Amino acid sequence: MILTSSDLIPGKEIKETLGLVKGNTIKAKHIGKDILAGLRNIIGGEIKEYTEALSEARKTSTKRMIEEAEKLGADAIVCVRFTTSQVMSGAAELLVYGTAVKLAR
Repeated sequence: MILTSSDLIPGKEIKETLGLVKGNTIKAKHIGKDILAGLRNIIGGEIKEYTEALSEARKTSTKRMIEEAEKLGADAIVCVRFTTSQVMSGAAELLVYGTAVKLAR
């Protein structure tokens, strides 16, 4: 599956637009990791616990979006975007979405 944030794929022709596809996940804070993150916030530096959690959330969301596109018979997903939002105190949603397309052979 080809994924791109642009609306075209160099060297490829989009022959059909199949529609919007998306994938999401909601991550909650982990109390142990939250304590470590709080300590890092005081002394400075990267908060690796949150970096790892967000990286995992991006992978999960992207996998779900690809699965939805595959069900439609897509060859690629164009205009891929990521967004986050807080859904409750201590929990955030990561959403990825794009347009599933068929490519000319």
